[in-house]
Amino acid sequence: MKAILGKKLGMTQIFAGDGRIVPVTVIEAGPCRVLQIKDKARDGYDAVQVGFDLNRKEKNVSKQMLGHFKKTSSPAFRFLREISIEGFKEGEEITVDIFAKGDVVDISGVSKGKGFQGVMKRLNYRGGPSSHGSMFNRAPGSIGSSSFPSRVWKNKGLPGQMGNVTVTTKNLEVVDVNRERNLLLVKGSIPGATGNYLIIGSEKPIPAKPVKES
Repeated sequence: MKAILGKKLGMTQIFAGDGRIVPVTVIEAGPCRVLQIKDKARDGYDAVQVGFDLNRKEKNVSKQMLGHFKKTSSPAFRFLREISIEGFKEGEEITVDIFAKGDVVDISGVSKGKGFQGVMKRLNYRGGPSSHGSMFNRAPGSIGSSSFPSRVWKNKGLPGQMGNVTVTTKNLEVVDVNRERNLLLVKGSIPGATGNYLIIGSEKPIPAKPVKES
């Protein structure tokens, strides 16, 4: 498995070899520093702690975290995560070179928060009639009856917090890799707003598509 941390920079479009316009998301992927190796015998599981984004001042970092960074002679990173990859040692760097054009990746990020929303926006409820005087338009309607069950069923969809949750989009194709600028171009959209941190992982490449003869 290959994995790296990154940041969403925005969306654009590129031209494929056959002239098609392909919408892509631009991701700043790495470089990341391996800060700690988790061992199953010592920690109960196998993982690698990785740091990304050097845009952080040491005065804003706690003494405990500064000591953690100094163990591997690393600067203070802003984004730390544990990922399940093998073959790395403490202090090594993970760059965008681990990916290639045609790879299939799964990308996890925090979706855009939309605040407290009603059932029509949050759960696509139909709502009531919009005619004049109906007194019932964008409401959820009856959520329980008087005789049975005399309560609201568990997991009933109601107004509440919308968005701001971790979302994973799977099977996205890597369209291009810019190694000089540490950029990854992925076909389609990914969760989160511009500037959000992401976890990019890959396990298998896309099978080659046969070329149609004209």
